[in-house]
Amino acid sequence: MRFAWRPVLLVVGLVGAGLLLRGTGLGDFEHAGQHGPLAFVLLGALACAVGVPRQAVAYAGGLAWGFWPGVVLGLAAQVLGCAATLAWSRLIARRWAARWLRRRAGGRLARLDAFLARNPFTATLTLRLLPAGSNVVLNLAAGVSAVPAGPFLAASALGYVPQTAVFALLGGGVRVEHALQVALACALFAASLALGAALLRRSRVPVEG
Repeated sequence: MRFAWRPVLLVVGLVGAGLLLRGTGLGDFEHAGQHGPLAFVLLGALACAVGVPRQAVAYAGGLAWGFWPGVVLGLAAQVLGCAATLAWSRLIARRWAARWLRRRAGGRLARLDAFLARNPFTATLTLRLLPAGSNVVLNLAAGVSAVPAGPFLAASALGYVPQTAVFALLGGGVRVEHALQVALACALFAASLALGAALLRRSRVPVEG
C-alpha cells in the first residue's frame, strides 16, 4: 500500500503532539470560553484553506473538546475552508491557481478535471473518502474547473465525515488518556486505509497529491 505511509506518519505525529500538549498543560481548552469554538472553526478553516491536513483539524477538535464536539467543529472548519479555497481560486486567483496546479499535478490535472466533470458529486465523494491525496489541491482544481460548487461542497462535506470522526475519536482518546479509544480510532483508520486502497484499485482514481 504505497499511499499509506504519509497517513500513518500523520497519525503518529498527531498522537505524539497531543500527548506532549497534554503533558505540558498546553492542550487544556476546557476554559477557552464561549468564543473558543468559534475561534477554532475560523482558525481551522484558515488552516485547511492553506493546506494543513484536514485530519489534523479534526484531531485538534477532539483533543480540545472530545469526540462529538470535535466532529462538529472539525467538520464545520473543513467545509468552510473548502468553500473559501474554492471561491478564492474561482473568483480571485484562477490564473495563478491553474499555473500552480499544472506545476504540482502535471498530467494528472487533466485526468482529475475529467474525472470531476463526468459526475461531480460521485467523483468528489470518492476522492474525499480516500485517506490519501491533498485536500487543498482538490479544492483548487475544482475552483479552476467548471465543476458546480453545490454538488462539490455537498459531496465534500459528506466525504469528510468518516475521517473527521476517526481523528476526532483519536484526539478525544488522547485528551482523556483512554487507551481503548485510541486503539479503536487506529483500528478504524487502518480499515479506512484498506478500503481506500481497494477503491483506488477498482476506480483508477487520479489521486490529487
